[in-house]
Amino acid sequence: MSAAQPIDPPAAPPTVVVTTAGSAPTAGTVQHLRALGYRVVATDIDPSAPGLYLADRAYLVPPGGSEAFVPELRGICLKENAVAVVPLVDEELVPVAALAGDGIAVLLPRPEFVAACLDKYALMRRLEAAGLPVPRTALASRWSGDPEPPLVVKPRTGRGSRGVTLSASAEDLNRLLTSGVWPGDQLVVQEQVSGPEYTVSVVVWRDGEVQAVVPKEVILKQGVTRFAVTRRHDRIAEVCRAVQRELRADGPFNVQLALDADGEPRVFEINPRFSSTAPLTAAAGVDEIGGLLRQAVAGGPRLADDWREGVVMVRRSADEFLEESRFAEYGLDPAAGVPAGWPEPRAGGR
Repeated sequence: MSAAQPIDPPAAPPTVVVTTAGSAPTAGTVQHLRALGYRVVATDIDPSAPGLYLADRAYLVPPGGSEAFVPELRGICLKENAVAVVPLVDEELVPVAALAGDGIAVLLPRPEFVAACLDKYALMRRLEAAGLPVPRTALASRWSGDPEPPLVVKPRTGRGSRGVTLSASAEDLNRLLTSGVWPGDQLVVQEQVSGPEYTVSVVVWRDGEVQAVVPKEVILKQGVTRFAVTRRHDRIAEVCRAVQRELRADGPFNVQLALDADGEPRVFEINPRFSSTAPLTAAAGVDEIGGLLRQAVAGGPRLADDWREGVVMVRRSADEFLEESRFAEYGLDPAAGVPAGWPEPRAGGR
């Protein structure tokens, strides 16, 4: 009988860093990636962010716009031997691209695409020049009555629905401009497109070829999308593919648009990252986060543009339970405060 051959121990699961643990979908993303077999490290600036306590490991980090953010996140990735990072908040998107130089897969499009999308005024000008349907748009400082009220007013750079208001008249806009909250050259005014709103997952990776386009009609929006339903819409898919031909992303992005009175999709914003509705995209059959992660770190197969229409997302909060020892394991007990110079925790996280 031959001598028994030694059995190699099973390989440790690959580690993925997921940021913005306090945002609405991140807790579910952490659980989803763990179910796929990844070890997940979560980060946030706020110790009350729920996703921190659902991950295998968690860290507090400085804000994405601070000089300390990239060195801190790089140190976490190297310490935890992370193979990939999934950034989910706009402030982090440009700086986090530097981690690709450390051999870490960053699940974002190239930095030039990210920067182009984060300047909402320049983006609208570029799409309009390319013949793509967008709302009439102007800088508030140069507004002379066109587009006509009611106007959607929003910061030129910013995320989610923060700072977005509706001005029903010129007087409303003038009051906003004279309030001193935002300089006029940092505010964008757009015509209000009052038809159904859609948020669309456009799944792309490094070859720039569109793998899937999944439109979701927004049913209820409160800061982030709360209720939405997958809808097939050929014209929306056509417009989103045209956006890709113009901007040439090599990573995932999210197109926000609304239908005008003629049913034409008008693109009013592009998020150069995974959408907060990525869980709905996955539930419908296109796991864009899991699928692109496999492509990034393991040469996984392309995703198919094959998904179910009529899948509804009802976003809710959920109670989770864990031992107190684990709650405080990483020094993230909200009662303990945060490091000096970092923002104070906000109720409810991000």
